[in-house]
Amino acid sequence: MATRGDKIEKIIARMQQRISEGQYYEAQQQTRVVAARHIKASNWKAAIDILYNVAQALLKAGQGGSGGDLGIFLVDVYKQAELKVDATSRGRVLTLLRLFDAEEPTRKKYITEAVGWTSKYGEYPAGDPELHHVIGSLYADEHEPYEAERHLLTGTKDSPAVLGRMEYSWYKQDDAHTAPQYAARAVLPYLLMANVRAANESFMVFTTALTADNLGLSVQDVSSASADARVFPSLPLLNFLSLLLLAVQRGSPELFRQLSTKYAAQLKENESWSDAVETIAEMYFHIQRPRQSNPLFDMMGSLFGGGAGGGGGSRGAKGGNRTIEAPVAEGLD
Repeated sequence: MATRGDKIEKIIARMQQRISEGQYYEAQQQTRVVAARHIKASNWKAAIDILYNVAQALLKAGQGGSGGDLGIFLVDVYKQAELKVDATSRGRVLTLLRLFDAEEPTRKKYITEAVGWTSKYGEYPAGDPELHHVIGSLYADEHEPYEAERHLLTGTKDSPAVLGRMEYSWYKQDDAHTAPQYAARAVLPYLLMANVRAANESFMVFTTALTADNLGLSVQDVSSASADARVFPSLPLLNFLSLLLLAVQRGSPELFRQLSTKYAAQLKENESWSDAVETIAEMYFHIQRPRQSNPLFDMMGSLFGGGAGGGGGSRGAKGGNRTIEAPVAEGLD
């Protein structure tokens, strides 16, 4: 006598056979009908198994629209079943995500729905960090920096390195002196999110790549019993970021005030950082903000609303060293 599991396996095999024969639309529609029948009976496991396996087969066959539709349906079933985020449920979502073509229109909705499910049924209100990390890494590989930033900033402990590398790749298609602008796109948001470790790691990854590509760049390592810093005398705002990280680690309001005074002219010329720096002063040094606003929202808007430097496009550089012409900063050649 066939078990319920055997029946589900036969349904999946029949749909996979249709897909192998090129009957993509038929497989998609019949899968929806069968899944709906199981959903009506609250047989969540059967509906999930069918949708996941057929969606996977369609995506592997290059049928992103049909596969994406079933993937979105799968996440909807997760929500109806109030399925908690665990290794298995998340694993299905990530497996399908990696099968999408970068240009497939349904992927964006699939990502939105998946993040929404993890936000509601996981332990992280902003969405599952591992899911964010994978999404952000995919966007970084595809040279979509704005989307990558949004997800990597709320990712895992592995995300800061990915973000630092991506910001550097993006910077390489811009003018030499804009390096601080790109480094700040990781450092400042991480500090605003109280993730000092991530801010330091992303900065280290960025500056290590910068110095490796520009051996003449003047760099000084400053060490103390509690923290280390890298100083860039010829890049004032990059120098400011480095010393800001040192001040945060020391919890030193006096050092922060010295920095604010020393780099006042450069910071004034770079007003997009003002809200972030004021909020960091309040968060870490208890220095009152001069005005009230939503600093994280304002800062994200100013940093992420446009290109980081003078002429960066919407996509990052696709690798390889460049020749930096007419350097503004000493050693950037």
